Amino acid sequence: MQEGWRADDYLILFSEAEVPSTSNRYEISKFLPGYQIIGLCGWDDFILRDSLGKTYCVPTIPLDRKYVESYPSPDPSQPLEFDERYCGKIKWYIKPIVFGGKAEIGNNLTWVSHEQHGELVRWWNNLYLSVRPRTAED
Repeated sequence: MQEGWRADDYLILFSEAEVPSTSNRYEISKFLPGYQIIGLCGWDDFILRDSLGKTYCVPTIPLDRKYVESYPSPDPSQPLEFDERYCGKIKWYIKPIVFGGKAEIGNNLTWVSHEQHGELVRWWNNLYLSVRPRTAED
């Protein structure tokens, strides 16, 4: 795993060896079949790869196909600017924005480990699936 700043974005990029276990940790195949997680951008968005190798981003919550957007493939040979303040941590909104939480720094913001992030992403996305209106694609 590499993490650090590239321009204005904080990136966490997983090695090829980490991609399967990371994708499993977040249960991406349940929420977005056909994708793998290759990284995070700005803590709020996953960087995904499809079976053809194309890359996309999507909010960590909700993991909904309608929010998947094209994203330039991150070049792992380009170094990231390490920042020890954020190493091993992921920013988390206690009440996710899609559920009415605020994005400002304050009471709604905390820092979690990668393992905690996986648990939270799964829990909130399962909640999202249970309350969102069903569409013809479901």
